[in-house]
Amino acid sequence: MNTPIEINTEGDRIVYVKAVDVAELPRDLREQAGDLDHLYAVHDSDGQQLALVADRKLAFVLARQHDLSPVAVH
Repeated sequence: MNTPIEINTEGDRIVYVKAVDVAELPRDLREQAGDLDHLYAVHDSDGQQLALVADRKLAFVLARQHDLSPVAVH
C-alpha cells in the first residue's frame, strides 16, 4: 500500500511521520491495507498528507529519498 509523494520544493524540508489506524481510514483504503492494523502517513509542515505507506521504516526511507528530513510524531 503506497501512495505517490508530491513534493513542494519551496519551503520547509521537514516532514512528519505518524501511525494511522487503518480502522479510521475510508473503506477503499481499508480494503487496500489488507490485514494491517496501522499504516504510516508522511505529512508536510502544513499538515498535508504526502504519502501513506505500509511501514514506518519505508516512510522514513521515502522521505529521505526525496531529500526531506523525517521526524516521528507520537
